[in-house]
Amino acid sequence: MQTLTSLTAPLILSNGVKIPGLGYGTYQTPAKETYTAVSQALKVGYRHIDTASLYGNEEGVGKAVRDSGLAREDIFITSKLWNTDRGYDATMAAFEKTMERLGTDYLDLYLIHWPANRKQYGDKARELNAETWRAFEDLYEEGKIKAIGVSNLTPNHLEELIADSKIKPMVNQIEVHPGWPQMETIQYCQAHDILVEAWAPLGEAASLNNEIIVQIAAKYGHTPAQVCLRWGIQQGILPLPKTVHQGRMEENTKIFDFELTDAEMAIIGSLRNLGGQCKVPDQVDF
Repeated sequence: MQTLTSLTAPLILSNGVKIPGLGYGTYQTPAKETYTAVSQALKVGYRHIDTASLYGNEEGVGKAVRDSGLAREDIFITSKLWNTDRGYDATMAAFEKTMERLGTDYLDLYLIHWPANRKQYGDKARELNAETWRAFEDLYEEGKIKAIGVSNLTPNHLEELIADSKIKPMVNQIEVHPGWPQMETIQYCQAHDILVEAWAPLGEAASLNNEIIVQIAAKYGHTPAQVCLRWGIQQGILPLPKTVHQGRMEENTKIFDFELTDAEMAIIGSLRNLGGQCKVPDQVDF
């Protein structure tokens, strides 16, 4: 199992592509604040930036990367296809719009944001996911994307998609934090050489104020947020913490000088009901 060892130490995907370390998330970052936030993150040392069409801030991400003075190949950019753009032709068109907004000639990682489910699409859900993924495969084979993956897929979706595809997803980005451990999905992905990324890896206030996490943080002289991130990386997960405050950007990188014990990992993993979105992909209707 690969684990992060520093802010920019790479994790290697199943196709050999390297993701340069801890991710910087931009979910819910207003478009007008994104340029400054991403610019600060790059100055702090992040080299992995995560955005999505839904976030409405791809332009700010792209401009910050271009203005950073860093070589494009040294920065890993992820974006995602939104649900209203599923299907082969719509995916192709949506990808071109994402590229225009980012202002780059290739994308490092492109993800299906959510799977089509049977609640909305009935028996057509599987076919729709397969057609969307076929567009991803073509874009990948054309060299427009370095790696392709999915987001918010559980094992039942992954089994269908893998059976229906030529190329297996390289990444699955899911919500993982104390209180919402997603062990079944993590274990499935790791057994199939699919890297798990964690969105919302800090959870919410209930995670950061949890008595057990606070006590563990005090033991190591670190913050609860750092304990949450450490819990993730010791499982072989790549977290995507999000903040617009430079001090917290820096705090989130200082997680490589301590290690949780097996007992601490287990007790954190046993926590439940600490907030978060905790949406079940088969039950959403958006």
